[in-house]
Amino acid sequence: MIRDITIGQYYQTDSVLHRLDPRDKLAGTLIFIISLFVAKNVTSYAVATAFLIAVILLSKVPMSFILRGMKAVVIILLITVLFNLFLTPGITFVSFWKIRITYEGMKTAAYTAVRLTYLIIGSSLMTLTTTPNNLTDGLESLMKPLGVFRVPVHEIAMMMSIALRFIPILMEETDKIMKAQLSRGADFESGGLIKRSKALIPLLVPLFVSAFRRANDLAMAMEARCYHGGKGRTKMKPLVYRGSDYIAYAVIIMYFVLIVIAQRVGML
Repeated sequence: MIRDITIGQYYQTDSVLHRLDPRDKLAGTLIFIISLFVAKNVTSYAVATAFLIAVILLSKVPMSFILRGMKAVVIILLITVLFNLFLTPGITFVSFWKIRITYEGMKTAAYTAVRLTYLIIGSSLMTLTTTPNNLTDGLESLMKPLGVFRVPVHEIAMMMSIALRFIPILMEETDKIMKAQLSRGADFESGGLIKRSKALIPLLVPLFVSAFRRANDLAMAMEARCYHGGKGRTKMKPLVYRGSDYIAYAVIIMYFVLIVIAQRVGML
């Protein structure tokens, strides 16, 4: 399960998506997420599906690797779908005992499942095709206008970058601790929910200790290198838009326009 988390990881390969400016990918991901909440019929979701498939093909990231990240959130996805299925009022489709499933509930559950799945895959593609350094630079550049309102843009971007960097590190640390505990006879799988929760205590305690130790080492290293925030700092590799980046922006805008049109003219 730990190895199945793909958000925050970078997949090394050479593709059109990898070569795009990180600001394109950040803006594209944001617009894609917004479009998922705008879409409310089959036609608009068909447009979103076609766009997502095209982006996956351009990224050259194996579909099996992308779908592997869904295993970590399948329980949350299942609970959300069931809540929408059984608790949405409307015209009854089937009823047994005190449970009632409505046509509106089935429709909402289906759309919710698709929306959450696409949201996770789209967000994962951004991190899979963008290094943490580029992601930080792109986020800082896009948030730069907020500096007028005294928003600590550089510090916010730095914190998000560090958080993304720590995801694979903590996953690796968790895997090592879990294997060490298993070799000593620990059992994380058998028993009920309470028993399995108690079995995680020997795993969580050393993980938190390791995380705080790494955070302290990072803070000392940054202080030793005289890091005092982003004021007056320059970049070794400044972000510069190329022709392909402008084309990407145009494609993103066209996609969103198609979603809006499909939402207005589509059925169901």
